[in-house]
Amino acid sequence: MMKRPWLRKLIGITGIIILFLLVAFFALLNNFTTPKEDSEIIELFEEEVHQPVISYLDYKDHRVRIIGMQEQLDMNLPTLVFIHGSPGSAMDFKRYLKDEELNQRANIIAYDRVGYSDLDTGIILASVDEEVTLLHEVLKKTGSKNTILVGYSYGGTVAMASSLNYKRKIALAAAVRGDLEPMFWALKLCQWSLTKPMVPKVLMAAAEEKIRHLKELDAYDDKWNLSDTKVLSIHGKKDIIVPYENSLYLAEKIGNKFKLVTLEEGNHSLIWTDFDVIRENILKSLTE
Repeated sequence: MMKRPWLRKLIGITGIIILFLLVAFFALLNNFTTPKEDSEIIELFEEEVHQPVISYLDYKDHRVRIIGMQEQLDMNLPTLVFIHGSPGSAMDFKRYLKDEELNQRANIIAYDRVGYSDLDTGIILASVDEEVTLLHEVLKKTGSKNTILVGYSYGGTVAMASSLNYKRKIALAAAVRGDLEPMFWALKLCQWSLTKPMVPKVLMAAAEEKIRHLKELDAYDDKWNLSDTKVLSIHGKKDIIVPYENSLYLAEKIGNKFKLVTLEEGNHSLIWTDFDVIRENILKSLTE
């Protein structure tokens, strides 16, 4: 039985509308996730007392952008090193980098992980081990001593995987258990032949890292406690991206070196929504 003309027309119009909405959606995503150029970063700080100093590290076949808030590190002060998640960039910590009291009491450094800057968008490192090696190279280049690592999401994973000793590790919703990784339907957009070409490179990179966690994190089961460093975890109970149980697991693994700050209403956007709580705990860590 042939479809009625009006029904065929309705299906055609609906298909065009859906395609248009998909294109518009991905265009907005691309605009939102496109990494900033150096000049754009400088512009973000033009009204601030403290100005960013941008430098680069050659790591394997990549150039890694490092943003420092001091011309030269003051070795009498501790150094905060911020590590972003997936997707993300050093500018996720913009508010922390601008903070006057943090700048007075510490050196501040953040860097773009490979695949998340305007130089190598979407080309990510192969493993957590490589991410840790990159972190160590950043620390060497900057001369960072008396260091506090502040890692968010996958950045928290990298911080926790480092076996070096630090003044403190601060894990903000760190992913450490593969079996707790939720695989959302949106990941299919990175796999379907129709939508894959439209997905921004940054999101493709983040999706690859997310899927890789399922198996990769299990290999670190006995490595989260190799460092003698005290760990402060800040995590929201309503986090559906990196479930709160990740921090409960770290508490079991690390024992009395571990402290957990629970955000009862917190979700995975905590570095923005719970800035005051995180800032307060960072400031405490500078003197503890």
